[in-house]
Amino acid sequence: MKQVAVLGATGSIGDSTLAVIRCHRDLFTVHTISAHRNSDKALALIDEFSPQHVVITDKTTYDKVRASCTDKTVKCHYGANALNEAVQEPEIDLVVAGIVGNAGMASVMAAVRAGKTLLLANKESIVTAGALVMPLAEKTGAKIIPLDSEHNAIYQCLPDNYRVGQKPPSVAHLTLTASGGPFWNTPLADFEQITPAQAVAHPQWDMGAKISVDSATLMNKGLEVIEAHWLFNMPVTDIRVAIHPQSIIHSMVNYKDGSILAQLGTPDMQIPISHGLGLGQRLSNKAALLDITTVGELQFYPADDKKFPNLNLARQAIEMGGTSPAVLNAANEVAVAAFLNDGIPFTKISDINDRMLNSIHVEEIESVSQLIELDQLIRQQTTELIHRLQ
Repeated sequence: MKQVAVLGATGSIGDSTLAVIRCHRDLFTVHTISAHRNSDKALALIDEFSPQHVVITDKTTYDKVRASCTDKTVKCHYGANALNEAVQEPEIDLVVAGIVGNAGMASVMAAVRAGKTLLLANKESIVTAGALVMPLAEKTGAKIIPLDSEHNAIYQCLPDNYRVGQKPPSVAHLTLTASGGPFWNTPLADFEQITPAQAVAHPQWDMGAKISVDSATLMNKGLEVIEAHWLFNMPVTDIRVAIHPQSIIHSMVNYKDGSILAQLGTPDMQIPISHGLGLGQRLSNKAALLDITTVGELQFYPADDKKFPNLNLARQAIEMGGTSPAVLNAANEVAVAAFLNDGIPFTKISDINDRMLNSIHVEEIESVSQLIELDQLIRQQTTELIHRLQ
């Protein structure tokens, strides 16, 4: 029985993780869960899985959960420090990092510091803190398994003994596939008139507003290029992006002998999570099986850097190094929020990202606290820049 800590248990990654665990209660025990404000869902998960520990990071929610658990065996803990301590429990075999945003970075570092097997879905810990996380994992022996569908697809296409953070053998380059969002075939001349309602209307998925806009600008793919650089120790010149509107192939590994290995499947997070929980073994889940005979045509197109300049900004951030990816990530979040509030046009998102990326002094990354302070500073300065442009 593997003991699992599910961080962000009430979110979408938590939902998919626990769905897989329900299929394999003979293989996994939920040791620890964490939640933020969703007390009702946290209490329901406590009743269902009987974890030893629950960590709540919102004080009001913690008080409610603790008061409701007086007759249960679960131990309730409050705050980020408690979360960092919880993931280091020696009984825990697998840590699923499903907390969104900077709030998840410290617990990722704590799990890596403890040498855990980390199933990683928190983007920020690699996009902004890859220079901290990857050397620490090498030092402690922590095993990182990426859960993002694109990076997990690459991981599945690499040799069985491959360890994340190493340069993969015999690989010419990696190809990240992108749905392209709603505007991949829209003329650039029409971009100025794109509205928030159009940008959040993804042709295939119902996602949150921010991630939908990132898909529309291809910033999501730019951030994934940064992640791939750190996770697979590949130079930016060897990480390519292809528009694949059907979203059946989730990414590809192009080998030096001309072979291409690709991972195909329905777009369901249970598939990469099953692979992660199974440590490479194939575990069944509730995801729909892909019937390749019904797919029809699979299309691939080069990503247009002129229409989607955020891709090149991400590559530039890698080459600049240091805190540059953190600057780009923070600026983009503010710019997207301004667009969604009708404060700037669609085309200004990448323009603001460019200005911020190239106006800030690049520093070496030293700590998570440094990155969190920088994130706040960049958000403030980006907001001021937007006000000046209005």
